[in-house]
Amino acid sequence: MKTVFETTGTCSKAIELDIDEQTGTIRDVHFVGGCSGNTIGVATLVRGQKVKDVISKLQGIRCGLKPTSCPDQLAQALQPFANA
Repeated sequence: MKTVFETTGTCSKAIELDIDEQTGTIRDVHFVGGCSGNTIGVATLVRGQKVKDVISKLQGIRCGLKPTSCPDQLAQALQPFANA
């Protein structure tokens, strides 16, 4: 399933997701905006991973003094797919 999550509190503006709902696996992730090296790195690392595993690793990560980060926003974007 392809979907777009609008981020809040980060430099990135949105996260485009492609999730295999049958297996609970991330097919692809693309951050719109943000620090390209970091967002490309995160997207590459999570590709092919289970949604639940990625959420547990990225949830709660902060960026400096901000209460969230691009990885944390990705964890939030993945929440609706956690039961797959």
